[in-house]
Amino acid sequence: MGTSAEEGISSSKTDTDLDVAVIGAGFSGLYMLHKLRDHLHLSTQVFEAGDGVGGTWYWNRYPGARCDSESYYYSYSFSSELEQEWTWSSRYPGQPEILEYLNHVADRFDLRRSIQFDTRIVGAKFEDESNRWHLETQSGASVTARYVIAATGCLSTGNTPDFPGLDDFAGSCYHTGTWPHDGVDFTGKRVGLIGTGSTGIQATPVIAEQADHLYVFQRTPNYSIPARNEPLTKKESAEIKRRYAEIRERCRASDGGFPFAPSERMAQDYSAAERDEIYEELWQLGGFRILLCSFAELTIDEFTNETVAEFIRKKIREMVNDPKVAEQLLPYDHPYGTKRPPIDTDYYKTFNRDNVTLVDVRKAPIAEITPSGLRTEDQTYDLDIIVFATGFDAMTGTLLNMGITGTDGRKLEEAWEGGPRTYLGLQMAGFPNFFTVTGPGSPSVLANMPVAIEQHVEWISDCIEHLYSQDFSRIEATDEAQETWVDHVREAGEATLFPRANSWYVGANVPGKSRVFLPYVDGMVAYRDKCDDVAQNNYDGFITSN
Repeated sequence: MGTSAEEGISSSKTDTDLDVAVIGAGFSGLYMLHKLRDHLHLSTQVFEAGDGVGGTWYWNRYPGARCDSESYYYSYSFSSELEQEWTWSSRYPGQPEILEYLNHVADRFDLRRSIQFDTRIVGAKFEDESNRWHLETQSGASVTARYVIAATGCLSTGNTPDFPGLDDFAGSCYHTGTWPHDGVDFTGKRVGLIGTGSTGIQATPVIAEQADHLYVFQRTPNYSIPARNEPLTKKESAEIKRRYAEIRERCRASDGGFPFAPSERMAQDYSAAERDEIYEELWQLGGFRILLCSFAELTIDEFTNETVAEFIRKKIREMVNDPKVAEQLLPYDHPYGTKRPPIDTDYYKTFNRDNVTLVDVRKAPIAEITPSGLRTEDQTYDLDIIVFATGFDAMTGTLLNMGITGTDGRKLEEAWEGGPRTYLGLQMAGFPNFFTVTGPGSPSVLANMPVAIEQHVEWISDCIEHLYSQDFSRIEATDEAQETWVDHVREAGEATLFPRANSWYVGANVPGKSRVFLPYVDGMVAYRDKCDDVAQNNYDGFITSN
């Protein structure tokens, strides 16, 4: 029998500083710390590059930054007391409120005393003889730990295109993923915003309200659904708190980690008029409901996907006054839902403003950044501020930038030369005692993130408890198990429409990045069952040793 949380674990530390080093203090890192330190009583330290907690919500402070999952289920479920004492203000919380929530969690569970802020890990090397990881920080300090857990997030390394002349720009440049904490004043400014993914779609309406003129440089039109955000009443909040146990159970029973059941309807069983009625009802509800609750085969079947795609195009035409601008905003080059589906507040209507210009950079690509602005292949734009809403080196970028070296001196960038290879998105063969939270090969970004995070954190915590209870000092994924899982993840993705899109899901937004479908598409239920089965079968696919 393993040691109970109440009894604690005897770590038998000798030459190591820590039992566990956790990298990152966002949703994943905070809960990981709580589980390891407060439940298992292990010596645990979190290393965070920023000067505060929050992870994604610490760094992404751009105008309009808001969650695309509803507040009451975009939150922790591990504490019923926390659920009852925290009250969300609106249906979709903005970045400041989510950051406030995570700060509240850090204070409520006294987590800050075990977090070392302003500390970036730049090297991590496994020592075979001691079964320890040696970590180096940007300041030159070092620490050793038996286990390392990368809670670094899926969207934490920004992707800024290397435009010629960027260093010569006389104005100010900002990437949405590293936004100034004191904000940016756009009053009276000519602003160029590059990128129309989720971030650009959220930022556009807010910047437009303040800027003298906003130029939106669009390469790929996107499908965006209205959020229908609104304040939560006292009555609604009380009802949510009363039903939390039910809500959480529904989230755990859902492939996407949401509290509403996915549709079992098949589009071909309905007439065109009937389909449009279903889409209209879900459009009015807003959020992810069109994607998840319309028709079961939406991300698998081309016919079904085109019916919803055309419905959304019709809505765009209705919202944008200028037919030529509307036509530019219509997406045709990828199926709906195969890129991260944006959720917006008045995005399309913003292009009806006199101070907003849409620039098609697929027709005329950006040639260079000039000292006074930006030049496309057919026109020059004078700008005071450039905003890069160009996304992230998703799911792999941060890990590959940490200088991770496993057994036999093998570097992670060598192991992942042809794309990331993991077992369950939890560990990499050849990198013992190193775990990743929501890593490549797990549902992660295709699910409601807190649900995916909690499952990972709890599985890793249980695994480490097992290792200590059995006096094991090492766990490592086997090459065979890893390759079998990588093949399964690839095959599952290829059975859908997802690979049809040039999205960050496949690394297409980063020049030179191997094109691999990064998340696991079969959903949280199948994934959780697989992880549980592995653990129950003595951690099948892993090698444990003393």
